[in-house]
This record gives sequence, C-alpha cells and structure tokens, in this order.
Amino acid sequence: MRRLTLPVLALLCSFAAAPAAAVTSGSAAPDFVLKSAAGSNVRLSEMRGQVVMINFWASWCGPCRQEMPLLEKLQQRYGKLGFVMLGVNVEEQSQAAQKFLKDVPVSFPILWDTSNSVSRLYAVKAMPTSVIVDRDGKVRYIHPGYKAGDENTYSDTVRALLRE
Repeated sequence: MRRLTLPVLALLCSFAAAPAAAVTSGSAAPDFVLKSAAGSNVRLSEMRGQVVMINFWASWCGPCRQEMPLLEKLQQRYGKLGFVMLGVNVEEQSQAAQKFLKDVPVSFPILWDTSNSVSRLYAVKAMPTSVIVDRDGKVRYIHPGYKAGDENTYSDTVRALLRE
C-alpha cells in the first residue's frame, strides 16, 4: 500500500502544479472578480451579453500611457451600443496608477489586480495586453503590446462583434 501511495501523491502534485490552459481566441474567457477604483467588485461573467475589452496595463508602461486616452475614445464611441472597456492595472501598489488617472481620467472601470492573479489567468506576457470578449463570453481577439494604429484594429473588431 505504501508503494502505491507515493506515486499517487506525486501524480496528484503534478496535476496541481500544471499551468492553467492558455487563453486563446475561441476559448471561454476565464471569469474573475476584481475590486474597482470606485470600490465595488466587478465580475466579468456579469457582463455577458456585452462585448468586453479587457486591457491589462501599468502606469510605468509608456505604451500603456499612450493607449489609455484612445481606449477612452472607444468606450465613449461604443459604450451605448453594448461595449464595455475594463482597465486591469497589474501593479502591486495602486498609487502611481491613481496619480496617472488624475491626469488622464477615464469613464470605464479601472480594476486592481494587485496580486496579478488575473493577469496570470490570462497569461499576460506584455504590457499592455488587450483581450476582446464577445457577447457569449468567448475570447475573440488577443493583442500583446501597443503601437500607434492598433486602436483602429480594436475599433474594427469591436464594431464587428457588436453587429453579431
């Protein structure tokens, strides 16, 4: 019995340590709950029926700072049509992000991922990273990084998903 127990324990530990399945286009968007800058909890699954763009960002990231006002324009343009932008800040301390947001205010929810649990769940490897989720909760677009003009692709993708 003892010989069987150790191999079984080793096997169980290997499953527990296995990484989560990668988030890919077409996969279900992993659900999460994060505290917002406004103080309320935001749960992704409660946004089912809307097109959601999740933008992982940090205040120390130059491209993130450049992209933020453009994300606000997307929210303003498509918000009334069933689109929601979520800004997920990945910094352990939120003071720098709060200071940045005073200079560059946005109307969409800013969420605090201080433990990086959601960014790990989404396997974020670059700042910023944007994930667009369709009305059924499926990931439809993943874009690491930002360069000028990417916002046009975001807009095209959001518009197409709003029409579905």
